[in-house]
Amino acid sequence: MAEIGQEYDVIGPTELEEIKEALANTGLTTAVGAIQDYFEQQEHVELNIAVTGESGSGKSTFVNAFRGLGDEEEGSAPTGVVETTMEPKAYLHPEHVNVKVWDLPGIGTPNFKADKYLEEVGFQRYDFFIIVSSERFRECHVQLANEINKMKKKFYFIRSKIDCSISAESRKKSFNKEKTLNDIREDCVRGLESIGVTSPDVFLISCFDLGSYDFRRLQETMKKSLPQFKKYLLMLVLPNIPPQCYLKQKHIPHPINVATLC
Repeated sequence: MAEIGQEYDVIGPTELEEIKEALANTGLTTAVGAIQDYFEQQEHVELNIAVTGESGSGKSTFVNAFRGLGDEEEGSAPTGVVETTMEPKAYLHPEHVNVKVWDLPGIGTPNFKADKYLEEVGFQRYDFFIIVSSERFRECHVQLANEINKMKKKFYFIRSKIDCSISAESRKKSFNKEKTLNDIREDCVRGLESIGVTSPDVFLISCFDLGSYDFRRLQETMKKSLPQFKKYLLMLVLPNIPPQCYLKQKHIPHPINVATLC
């Protein structure tokens, strides 16, 4: 089922102009051939997403959640309280094998060197990087982000395990969920700014409740950075968040019968 507000345009504005030009100048046969060529290109396009972070940050759980799997399902990335990823491991999406989510080895060891790390994990193969932290972001995260930026790649900071943080804070009499979320986000931003990141954007994520917090905003941000074919692939594999969550996040002012939209 397509989600509310999703677009599935395989052919972008540039390609459409080329097809229009073919129709105008060379006729229907050439235009049809151009369309077929675009779809054949789509079949060979790969999307490679790298997920990295410190040991125990929840990066492997994120890999599984992104692929629509639980931590103990067949084909899921191994998770645990100790480092379980010793070398880059590609996990194919269960329904779209052209999409690979890579679980990368943990960062943050005493000998960690961001430039060497990226070389060892083969940075050139990835379309963008997800940098995961379950607590405050540290210098190792910033070192990695700076090296990724030098290599003209995109990266996104994710603060994971938000559900655990909310649960812990909810025991306080003064608990306010929205204030707690804002405090966590602002603390992450201040921490990153204090160690050299300009205007950082941090996404608060619970891998066990993707419909809440910032996962929708992360989806929209990731899509903007990709070329048309890869954007289409990403949209095909994004986890299916219940419509109710989307409606809540979009602050639609009038009641809607969700059943009529499915």
